[in-house]
Amino acid sequence: MKKKMLQFVDVKQETPEKRGTSTRKGDFNEIYNEFITDKAKEQSSRCSQCGVPFCQIHCPLSNNIPDWLKLTAEGRLKEAYEISQSTNNMPEVCGRICPQDRLCEGNCVIEQSGHGTVTIGSIEKYITDTAWENGWVKPLKIRKELKQSIGIIGAGPAGMACAEELRKSGYQVTIYDRYDRAGGLLIYGIPNFKLEKFVVERRTKLLRESGIKFVQNFEVGKDSTLNELRDKHDAILISTGVYKPREIDIPGHNLKNIFPAMDFLTASNRKGLGDKVKLFDDGTLNAEGKNVVVIGGGDTAMDCVRTSIRQKAKSVKCLYRRDRENMPGSAREVGNAIEEGVEFVWLTSPKKFIGSDKVVGVEVNKMKLGEPDSSGRRKPEIERGSEYEVKADLVIKSLGFDPENLPKLFNADELGVSQWGTIKIDLKSMQTNLDGVFAAGDIVRGASLVVWAIRDGRDAAVQIEKYLENKLNKTKSTKAA
Repeated sequence: MKKKMLQFVDVKQETPEKRGTSTRKGDFNEIYNEFITDKAKEQSSRCSQCGVPFCQIHCPLSNNIPDWLKLTAEGRLKEAYEISQSTNNMPEVCGRICPQDRLCEGNCVIEQSGHGTVTIGSIEKYITDTAWENGWVKPLKIRKELKQSIGIIGAGPAGMACAEELRKSGYQVTIYDRYDRAGGLLIYGIPNFKLEKFVVERRTKLLRESGIKFVQNFEVGKDSTLNELRDKHDAILISTGVYKPREIDIPGHNLKNIFPAMDFLTASNRKGLGDKVKLFDDGTLNAEGKNVVVIGGGDTAMDCVRTSIRQKAKSVKCLYRRDRENMPGSAREVGNAIEEGVEFVWLTSPKKFIGSDKVVGVEVNKMKLGEPDSSGRRKPEIERGSEYEVKADLVIKSLGFDPENLPKLFNADELGVSQWGTIKIDLKSMQTNLDGVFAAGDIVRGASLVVWAIRDGRDAAVQIEKYLENKLNKTKSTKAA
């Protein structure tokens, strides 16, 4: 181990090389080049193999990061992949889009000691992409098919992770989704320059080849009620995610050319997938030649500003009411956006939208930071008399997401929800107030990270399997009596 590992003093931190700014702004391809094998080995060798691996502790999936770093350093990539995929259903996705700077890499011991973190995310991506290229990623082999079936509502990361785990045990799994493609936000919310769509599509294809059924363009409440699905399956998982955009209730919010972030991103992603998108083709949801203003400071806002740049916007401004240090989004994404020409207008909050029919500008207030709020971040306060106008032809609202009214949508008024509209579950069993109905992912915890959705889906699979085993044992006991 001394030869292969603990090289962080002698070997400097390196990340995969980014494509040049002028080049990457002209397309929607991923911005990072691949590690070559020697570089992946070298950077893995920087791991200190510490006794208490903070990287693993701060990973929602508790990935065995030191183990697969050591194997990569030794050139044992197939074994590294096996360990990586044992705790993560989508390592190639997490390696690309996880905010590692806030999770594993941000808590790396050698980062804390001033030597620069191990580039964990890039190595995770490299390991899994190598596995796909070499044919190591194969459909599940089911040893024993079981008759019990599970219906999963929502084909996002939580639903897909749960489906895979249950299918491994031999259960019959059907995923219902209201969109025409599986993947949820991975397909329609996250731009190609962060996550190229073939990465999601090959994972979906693998699940299909493993015997998981996908029913697309299916709306619960319209095509079947929740109770009808309960009659059809032995258990149900609700993993719809949260899609309802938070509004900004200021004068002028009804003007034309003001859109929620998901409308803008979905139009762009559909266009990239080859779909006909009327509102994009007629220029409504196309940023080309426009002064674009994005309101918000999270990762979705970064996706919007960077998409606007690639659509050849005239100018792109991001309004955020706090400063850079207090932004909720990934610091790397902010840095990438700045490199690509996005102008960040810090400590700024919209006061009203200007225009008679279409928006032509945003009147904003300057802000100052006061005492910390409940989130621990300093609370923004308006500076009186600081108003000024920002020109805008297209405004994109990226203020976060809330859950839709699922009891109403599903024709299931009895389904219990919290005061925030998220689904209420027993935190231990992950079961809702309805027998055999479970819930996981953002629809329970609120808008969060993909890695947390995968974790929740895996946990839900464990609880559903326990429920089905108990149900089967009770049936056997009844028959025996």
